[in-house]
Amino acid sequence: MLSMLPQVLIDGLTLGFMYAVVALGYTMVYGILEFINFAHGEIFMVGAFVGTEVLLITDSLGALEGMNPFVAFFITLIISMAITGLLGITIERIAYRPLRNAPRLVPLISAIGVSFLLQDLVRFTEAIARNAFILNGPQLFTGKFDIGFAQIPSKSIVIIVIAIAMMICLSLFIGKSKWGIAMRAVSQDQSTASLMTINVDKVIMLTFLIGSSLGGATGVLFAQNYGSIDPFIGFILGMKAFTAAVLGGIGNIKGAMFGGVVIGLIESLAGAYMGQLTNGAFGAEYKDVIAFSILILVLLFKPEGLFGEAVKEKV
Repeated sequence: MLSMLPQVLIDGLTLGFMYAVVALGYTMVYGILEFINFAHGEIFMVGAFVGTEVLLITDSLGALEGMNPFVAFFITLIISMAITGLLGITIERIAYRPLRNAPRLVPLISAIGVSFLLQDLVRFTEAIARNAFILNGPQLFTGKFDIGFAQIPSKSIVIIVIAIAMMICLSLFIGKSKWGIAMRAVSQDQSTASLMTINVDKVIMLTFLIGSSLGGATGVLFAQNYGSIDPFIGFILGMKAFTAAVLGGIGNIKGAMFGGVVIGLIESLAGAYMGQLTNGAFGAEYKDVIAFSILILVLLFKPEGLFGEAVKEKV
């Protein structure tokens, strides 16, 4: 068990940082509008398909063979982020903005409808284009680094570095930039922010743009890590990223990052050791149960999350 531990931790960190970046999309939208964008997992899925299609088309044209893998990866990443960012803006404009003053349950139902719509659109498009909706894309990073006690796949290093870079850039943007300050002001009080000449609609649109772009980028990272994707990958991963956001404190950027890493590590450890610790009574398939059990426990005992603050309602 101890000999496996370094490899399990590496896999857990790789998965955890992907959860963390997707969780940022949930927590950003909740911080501004106070509702859960359940279509965010499907935006992640669209990003994975866009990235994989870009690589497949590039490979079919013969351009991928002589291209530097890092160049191909960053081009794919930028294209996926651009398309999913525009998709996020479109969803906000069509499905959420008209319902902004409606009861909170209404935009939630709309988000679930958008989620199913994106799933079916991807299935329909891939069925027409490739007569299948499960894609196996080219792997750009196939090497491994042997550090003695573990072998680190080069794709894991790339995923972790890119995820950390995106989280740092987002933190700096929100903490230092003019638009970041405006986003924090809108999250505190939309009415007061509008009186201070802040364009609330533009801030909300920017929030969806950034959150969806990060989700699309994580889809590319996921496709590179696992190779095979399908239209349903966004549901489970989206729910676990939402769990990570709740664990850290929904609406708290740093909490979402921390929660994602914790959920990834716990899931990886459970998948590796559950069978051994229970003498085969529970296998690796129960790792999902562990993740969602954490969500239930957090909601029961600390619903504001580890880094969140309890909100007191004035009567």
